[in-house]
Amino acid sequence: MKIIINSNSMIPIYEQIMDAIKKMIVTGELKDGEPLPSVRTLSKELKISALTVKKAYDNLETEGFTSTVHGKGTYVSGGNRELLAEEQRKQIEKDMEAVVEKARSYGLTANDLHELVDLLTEENDI
Repeated sequence: MKIIINSNSMIPIYEQIMDAIKKMIVTGELKDGEPLPSVRTLSKELKISALTVKKAYDNLETEGFTSTVHGKGTYVSGGNRELLAEEQRKQIEKDMEAVVEKARSYGLTANDLHELVDLLTEENDI
């Protein structure tokens, strides 16, 4: 599992781990029932505390992205498709907020953005 941690980020490391794993689940890189690396393995791989990884795994389970079987490990929980769809919408919304801010800084109007989105979706058959 390839997770990149930015130690200079203001985002706590456990949240960076959670975000990376959520993204892998949402994009299908991690499939329903697929095991995650053990806490020890991932902590050694990332060169961070096992407690940090455990916190990320516990939070992912609380949010419904994973399930843990005592003594066996943590697995991707694909049962909550609505949760995954909502997470995808959140990511798109976050990206769109950045685009809107950039458009504002360039002096574009909402109408300009609508036209651009229409053009892009038309070209890409969305």
